[in-house]
Amino acid sequence: MADVLSQNEIDALLAALSTGELTPDEVPQEEEQQKVKPYDFRSPQKFSKDHIRTLELIHDNYARIISNYLTAQVRSNVKVKVESVQQITYEEFIHSVPNPTILTIFKMPPLSGTVLFEINPQFVFEIIDLLLGGSGTGKYKAREFTDIDKNIIKVVNEGLISNLKLAWEDVMEVETEVEGIETNPALNQTLAPNDPIALISFSVELGKSTTFINICIPYLSIEKVLDKLVVQYWFQDGDEEVLAESREKLRERLNIVGIHLTAVLGTVEVTVNEFLNLNIGDVLTLKEKTTDPVKLMLEDKIYYYGKPGIIGKNMGIEILDIIDKDVENYE
Repeated sequence: MADVLSQNEIDALLAALSTGELTPDEVPQEEEQQKVKPYDFRSPQKFSKDHIRTLELIHDNYARIISNYLTAQVRSNVKVKVESVQQITYEEFIHSVPNPTILTIFKMPPLSGTVLFEINPQFVFEIIDLLLGGSGTGKYKAREFTDIDKNIIKVVNEGLISNLKLAWEDVMEVETEVEGIETNPALNQTLAPNDPIALISFSVELGKSTTFINICIPYLSIEKVLDKLVVQYWFQDGDEEVLAESREKLRERLNIVGIHLTAVLGTVEVTVNEFLNLNIGDVLTLKEKTTDPVKLMLEDKIYYYGKPGIIGKNMGIEILDIIDKDVENYE
């Protein structure tokens, strides 16, 4: 910010201009300030703020999903939340994770290439301890993972990764396919060191300890679907195709719900003594006439009036009227 001249300095400047001691060309001009934004060509910014924000929304939902999944698996309260979503290079990610670790390599079509799922060794040992009947509160020393460790945690990871389909379904339908597990991150050569990636880091609270889970999504894998990671596109209003598809999915889900439909042909009141003395062949006189419509009940509420009859060789009910069909017009 330029210095502010006092009134005396302004008067002296005007006096020098009027006497000729100072020409207008000699009056010092404020240097034009240009804002220069540094750009690192070794780490190009491929993901925009909208892309990062959408990834955060997706995986915030994913954190809630796997919280429930892990809680059910280990029978202990597990809290998972997103700590950060950032763009870094693949080399920075590899140098930030411990060795050994559990690095699961999987595919997630329609994303191309591979995606990485890394879980902290502390978390691995706690999960294995709980699944094998332990308390999960012991102290664990860094060591190489055995084949038994890998097989147990692979099953858990397959469940965690499959839940990505639920988290991504609002943006696009994805599938997951686990390709393998690597314990030494330096040996994984699926990406070049300077390739940009989106790193989603989760904190996991299990008992009194806090560990971390990381998902590494390469830019090359998500490049073709970047347009769907714009929040305005995701929540676009008035998209009739999306609304129609949502209604159809909701209708399909409702159609598989089973309900009990009961036809009440008539009613009669008897005493307890009469009920106890009933025998085969006794006749009970109903209150309703044969010409009266029967009541159709959904679960325990009357919804329709009907007329009993025969359809082919089967007995059936013809719906005559809907009870309280005009209720919505009064509300």
